[in-house]
Amino acid sequence: MELTPRKINLFNLFKLPAAFFTGIRVKTISDEACSVSVKHRWINQNPFKSMFWAVQGMAAELTTGALVMGKIHQSGQAISMLVTNNKATFTKKATGRISFICNDGALVADALNKAIETGEGQSLWMTSIGTNKDGVQVSTFNFEWSVKVKSKKKYVTK
Repeated sequence: MELTPRKINLFNLFKLPAAFFTGIRVKTISDEACSVSVKHRWINQNPFKSMFWAVQGMAAELTTGALVMGKIHQSGQAISMLVTNNKATFTKKATGRISFICNDGALVADALNKAIETGEGQSLWMTSIGTNKDGVQVSTFNFEWSVKVKSKKKYVTK
């Protein structure tokens, strides 16, 4: 089963309703990149009439997390994934439609291959850049993801 924007957005409706109801939508996903869009609206604004930083963070994290999920699915392995750290920089007021893109699919593939080969957890930093409709960068998010092959539990019966 291929991971598509529609499947991810439907998943968000049921599993991540805060992301769905604030208007965050995956627009494209490939082996190398994922793009997400969110429009500044009343439900996702801060008191300063711009997009709340946490909404930008959810959209940015989704660009990175969807790539990790897609690569895990392609691997056919049982692999856990977790954000262990993040950093954000805000450079302009986020109003209108903001698009986030992450182009780190190759980094994910390398980390997963190494985790599968060694059996050890791996971490990688992924970047998502948010721009407004004029192409002006409004924020940059960096997420450190940890991936680890799940061990098969052995049960002993007496």
